[in-house]
Amino acid sequence: MKRQYFMSGKPAIILLSGGLDSTTVLAMACAEGYHPFALTFRYGQRHAVEIEAARRIAAGFGVKRHTIIDIDLRQFGGSALTDSIDVPKDRPLDDMGKDGIPITYVPARNTIFLSFALAWAEVVEASDIFIGVNALDYSGYPDCRPEYIEAYERMANLATRAGVEGRTHLTIHTPLLRMTKAEIIAVGLRLGVDYSTTTTCYDPSADGAACGRCDACALRQRGFAENGLADPIPYRVT
Repeated sequence: MKRQYFMSGKPAIILLSGGLDSTTVLAMACAEGYHPFALTFRYGQRHAVEIEAARRIAAGFGVKRHTIIDIDLRQFGGSALTDSIDVPKDRPLDDMGKDGIPITYVPARNTIFLSFALAWAEVVEASDIFIGVNALDYSGYPDCRPEYIEAYERMANLATRAGVEGRTHLTIHTPLLRMTKAEIIAVGLRLGVDYSTTTTCYDPSADGAACGRCDACALRQRGFAENGLADPIPYRVT
């Protein structure tokens, strides 16, 4: 059953990609009584189907302000998500994070996204930003580590007018930071998240079906399996 959320609390910026993690974060923020301002980026990613997923999710949660920002990171490349580089497939789960930073890492992506979130937070007088980074079930991205988030938060409070004037202290919330994918899914299900509306795959087909073989798909599938559930999204038939 879909849970109803009431958007009358403190404003908060929620980074919403359309994926499993960010959708769970949105549900958690709403359940805590925050009034969400959802922020999504079209940055030239090959898995651009996530933009439409983010639209559906924001609408499903009754988010009143959902902003989609265009930034073309394909101009820089350097990632399998923004360049003509093959997405790694069929990597053993136990090997993720052991072989250095994978080619699906998008240079400075979270730094760029958080900068936009910080700017919007100042405008709407929000002192809270939510981001779905994770330091356990992740592929070794440097901008998903707790020390990165802590450093960014310190910088943010030095870089804004509201912080310098002492009118607010900005907090970057990372509620999924130390949770496994299975734990994240369990929390989302308790909050009424419909995971069939989300997308995770780094290399989906044109109709949005997941490949089932990239790191993101492997971690997602394991999370559902550990909850004794089948993943509700469609996968590519091979």
